[in-house]
Amino acid sequence: MMRNLIRYAAIAAVVSVGACDLKVANPNNPETARVLATPADVESVLASYYKRWHAGMWSSLSNVQGMANVQSFENYSSLSNNCMGQRVGIPRAANDNAIGNGCAAEQARIYAYMAEVDRVASGLLKTIDGAGFTLGSSNQDNRARAFGQFLRGVSLGYMALFYDSAAITDPTTGDLEPGDLKGYNDVMVAALDALNKSIVYANTPGTGGGSFPLPATWIPSSTSMTQAEFIKLIHTYAARLRANVARTPAERAAVNWDLVIADAAAGITANHDNITSTTVGPGNAWLDQFYGYSTWHQMTPFVIGMADVSGSYQAWLAQPIGTRGSNGPFFMQTPDLRFPQGATRAAQQADFALAQCNGASQVCKRYFVNRPAGNDVSSGSAWGLSNYDHARWWSWRTAGDVSARNGKLVFITKTEMDMLRAEGQIRKGNYAAAAALINPSRQTAGLDPITVFDGTTGAPGGANCVPQVPVGPSFTTTACGNMMEMMKYEARIEEAYTGFAQWFINGRGWGDLPAGTGYHWAVPFTDLQARGRPLNAIYSTGGGTNPGSAVKGTYGW
Repeated sequence: MMRNLIRYAAIAAVVSVGACDLKVANPNNPETARVLATPADVESVLASYYKRWHAGMWSSLSNVQGMANVQSFENYSSLSNNCMGQRVGIPRAANDNAIGNGCAAEQARIYAYMAEVDRVASGLLKTIDGAGFTLGSSNQDNRARAFGQFLRGVSLGYMALFYDSAAITDPTTGDLEPGDLKGYNDVMVAALDALNKSIVYANTPGTGGGSFPLPATWIPSSTSMTQAEFIKLIHTYAARLRANVARTPAERAAVNWDLVIADAAAGITANHDNITSTTVGPGNAWLDQFYGYSTWHQMTPFVIGMADVSGSYQAWLAQPIGTRGSNGPFFMQTPDLRFPQGATRAAQQADFALAQCNGASQVCKRYFVNRPAGNDVSSGSAWGLSNYDHARWWSWRTAGDVSARNGKLVFITKTEMDMLRAEGQIRKGNYAAAAALINPSRQTAGLDPITVFDGTTGAPGGANCVPQVPVGPSFTTTACGNMMEMMKYEARIEEAYTGFAQWFINGRGWGDLPAGTGYHWAVPFTDLQARGRPLNAIYSTGGGTNPGSAVKGTYGW
C-alpha cells in the first residue's frame, strides 16, 4: 500500500498533515513550488482526486470489501485471499487489529486513502480561499470549492461507514481538528456538512468562465456533470451515507428519515455509472475477481433463498447450520425473473447462460446464473454452497463497451434511492407511498405488486410469495415477508455488486448480520501507534466479545 502512496507524498506534504507522523508539513518544502506552482496546478491536483478516492474503494483487492461481502452473505468464499476465509466462518471471528495481524493491509487501505483525500481536498480548499488567490474566475473558484467539499464528504463518509472513528481535517487551516479521533457519528456529521457546502458552492452564482459542467475527466461517467447532475449526485451520496451510518436497528430507526427521503428524492433519476478504464482508472478489481467465479464467488442461500417457492429453502433452514447443504448445493425455483427460470437445473441452465451476454454493452437476461454443474465448488462450509452466481455485470467483465472492463459500469442504482425513500415512508407509517416506490421494481421482476398498505400483511402471491423470510422462535420455517421485508429484498437484489459492500452497510442497520459479526473495523493499529496509544489501547472489533459485535437479529442467525 505504501508504495502506491509514494507518488502522492509530495502533494500530501504540501497541503496537509502526514498520515503517520502527525506533524504539520514544512511550508518551505521545495516540492510546494513544484507541485502547486500555478492555479492550474492546484486545479489539476483537485481534479485527479475523485479517481484517487475511487482507487481506495474499488481499484484494489486489498481492502475490506471481500470481508464485508462474505460477512453479509453478498458473497461466499472460503479462500484466505484478502481475509475472506478468516471472516466467513460462523460463529464469527473478530476483525483482528492486533499488531502485525495478517489482515492489516486490507483493513488499513480505505482508512489511509480516505484520510488522504480529506487532507488533500482540505488543503486545496484552504489554498483556493487564500487572500488574492483565484483559479481564473469566481465561477471557476466556486466549481473547485464545490468539488473539494464533495471529495471531503465522500471520503469522510466512507471512513464513517467502515471504521469506528477517524480523524477530520479542518479545511480552513489544513490541520487536523482538535480532539484527534472522532466517533463515526461525528465523522458522518462532518461528511454531511461537507456535502451540504458542496451544494451551496455549486449553486453560488459567479462570473467568468470555468463553470459547470465538470470536465469529463473529473468524474468519468456517461452522464455529463452539469450543475444539476452534480447536485443530484451529491444528494445521492448524502442519502446513502445518512441512512447507512447506523450500526444497529435502534440507530437506524433514529436516522432523520425526512432528510434521507428529501436527499434521495433530489438524487439521481437514472442509474449512475462510471466509465472504467484498465489503463488510467477508475476500475473495479473486486467485481472483476468475483466474476472469475471458481472458489472466489457464489451466492450462499441465506439471503437469495428467500426468493425460493419450491420448499428447498425451508428444508435447508430446517437443518442445523453445521449440516446445511451437506446433501448438495442449493437449488431453488422462483417467480422472480432476475433468477433463472425452470423446474430443473438443466432447464435453468438452458434459460440463461453467461454466453448469452458476452458481447459489448449487452444486458444480461437475468441477474443470477445457475452455473454449469462441472463448475460447482465443493470447498468450504456446506452452508455456503449453491448452484448460483451473480451475473448482472458479466458483459462489462468480458467485453465492456469496447473491450473487457473498459466502459460503463453501474455504481449506484436508481432503485437504491427508491428503496431509501420507501424505507423512510414505512418508518413514518406512509405505507401507500412506500408501496408506490417498491412496486415498480417488484413488477419489473415479475412479482405481484403490493396492494395492502400496512406494516404487517405478507407479500402477495400465496404459496408463491417473495420474499419468504425465516421466522421465530426456531427460524427453521418461513413466512411471506411484510412491506419492510419486501423493501429490503428489493434493495438487496438490485444493489448486489453495486456501490461498496451494500449488503453489509444495510444489513447491520436492519439487524440482519449474523451474531458476532463486527459492525465496523478499528482504526488501523499503525495509526493508533503513531498517535502514541499504548499496547492495551490497540483493539479489535466484532467476534462476539469485542466492542462492535452484532447480536442475533431478524432471521435468528
